[in-house]
Amino acid sequence: MAANAGVSQEQADRLGRDLTPVGAIAAGSADGHIPAWVGGDDFPQALKDFKRQDLEDIRSVINGLDIRAEVEQALSAADQGDFASASTTLRAIIDKLPEPQRALAKVAEKQIASAAEPLFTITSDNYQEHADKLTLGHQAMFERYDSYKMHIYPGIRNAFYPDEIYAATKANATRARLEGTDGVKDAKLGFPFPIPTSGAEVIWNHKLKFRGSAVRRVNDQAIVKPDGDFKITKIVENVKFRYANLQSPPPDDNSLMAYYLQEVISPPRVAGQLILVHETADQSSSGRAAWIFNPGLGRVNRAPDVGYDNPSVGTDGEQFNDQVDVFNGSLDRYNWTLVGKREVYIPYNAYLMSMPVLRYRDMLHGRHFNQALARYELHRVWVVEANLREGLRHQIAKRVFYVDEDSWSIAAVANYDGRGQLWKVQEAHLITAPFVPTVTGVPEIIYDLQSQRYFVTALLNEGEIPDWEASFQDSFFSPASLKRHARTR
Repeated sequence: MAANAGVSQEQADRLGRDLTPVGAIAAGSADGHIPAWVGGDDFPQALKDFKRQDLEDIRSVINGLDIRAEVEQALSAADQGDFASASTTLRAIIDKLPEPQRALAKVAEKQIASAAEPLFTITSDNYQEHADKLTLGHQAMFERYDSYKMHIYPGIRNAFYPDEIYAATKANATRARLEGTDGVKDAKLGFPFPIPTSGAEVIWNHKLKFRGSAVRRVNDQAIVKPDGDFKITKIVENVKFRYANLQSPPPDDNSLMAYYLQEVISPPRVAGQLILVHETADQSSSGRAAWIFNPGLGRVNRAPDVGYDNPSVGTDGEQFNDQVDVFNGSLDRYNWTLVGKREVYIPYNAYLMSMPVLRYRDMLHGRHFNQALARYELHRVWVVEANLREGLRHQIAKRVFYVDEDSWSIAAVANYDGRGQLWKVQEAHLITAPFVPTVTGVPEIIYDLQSQRYFVTALLNEGEIPDWEASFQDSFFSPASLKRHARTR
């Protein structure tokens, strides 16, 4: 099968010049609506040096403050469109933090200042005036829900990664290639395709982006009914990244992308279930290997169905396995088209949405998320279309991806069913985590336009801070270790 070759050295030399080190257009837009890329310069060094305990200390202090009345006042003001009052209240809350926790205010101040005055608000009454800068999914949300709003804020292009990733990305630009849709060859550490020539290459940049060396996350998830009723599902996710691992780089001949171990804590009917996944960066050969422990059966089995449109555990079918991390797994069931680059409003700099002052009931409203808390900015995105291949099966027949040019993170997806109807709308509310550094969605949302339910994952407000300082031996992710872990449950 033919492989897409890397770009010329002349093209690669643009990285770090007119292109950012990962391939985005460094300059702002001619009309000034999109600013120039600033990357890590947007964050003070003190915040880049944060440890997990620093964030836990902030959470502990905030949780000890008697501020519920102020929070409800700010939420009420924001819901009425009075963002200036809401921002004033939020600033007063942060001012109550003692040193050194007030380091948070250094990064929050820019967010709070701009949040006081959104540029404008898009509603169901005026969304057609902005359709050229809306994703297909967001247009559908306005058509489905008259209460849906998008508050548009000034853009801040602060996505950044380690210098080692930048150097590796430039080296990959001329040598990395993609065989078919799933065979990444000759790529190491960095983004494999910073100057992409195909839709599949764009998606692989998302899949192989730097996320740190390992993470342990207690992931709170919710299925929200049309009336606003919801229940929290809790899972523990242990991940060791093998591809872009700066602490322990894999050998050149190792195609493993990541190890993933999931344990379901709640709800009780599926609690205790364990799933182990070995994910590869070359799925054209061996592909994904997975094992599952079902406490009802009491044994570990190979799990061939952990992928594609099989439902994720505890999601009642509202999230498929390949929608974890917005999209993951094999690309082989679709034909991929690189539509091009567009300027689109996407969720970005969503720091306020993850603050511990908010309770889940503040955020999870009926029909859609509390949009008074959501921040949208104008960014350049790569648009990629995936259409189901003839003769193959998947409940999603067509997907349209919107991928942030600065981070290669998928920010939004419009998903169509087999009848050609827009069915599910995905959003990743992106933030830059400067202490890793990486860009991630906190939270991620899947709206089901047919059932009018929606699924939310990566909720942090009432849970634990992810441990990006976690360290695992490879043996922790072996099937034998899974069996030992299961016996201790």
